[in-house]
Amino acid sequence: MTGQRRDLGASFAYLTRALVEAETPILRAHDVEMWDYVVLSALESGAAPTQSELAAVVRRDKTRLIPILDRLESRGLLSRTPDPADRRNRVVALTSEGRAVMTACREDIRVMEAEFLAEVPAAERRVFLEVLEKLAARTG
Repeated sequence: MTGQRRDLGASFAYLTRALVEAETPILRAHDVEMWDYVVLSALESGAAPTQSELAAVVRRDKTRLIPILDRLESRGLLSRTPDPADRRNRVVALTSEGRAVMTACREDIRVMEAEFLAEVPAAERRVFLEVLEKLAARTG
């Protein structure tokens, strides 16, 4: 690749695969699957008004989301309660146990990320993370 850089999509795909591979054993140690973590992360800032809205946020088909919610609810990591305004809907929220699992996963992931980025000078790492956050905020 002399004089050329990879396309952004290719670079992000490579990094995503590497980070997912690095996160998988961390999540497994907490008995959490990747999609479980995605759902728990989405609920971290507050309850989802409906399962359909949660499915849209995590970009997972509702029919595929339900088994994930069932599994997380059976472990006491989230709750689904009828929406008082429309009892057909279920409000999905983290429980205190779910928040504790989420926090433990995130702490261990941050350690892995620090190791992953260790060879990048601190100033460049800071800029990289700031730009990545800005891009992420713009897209979702």
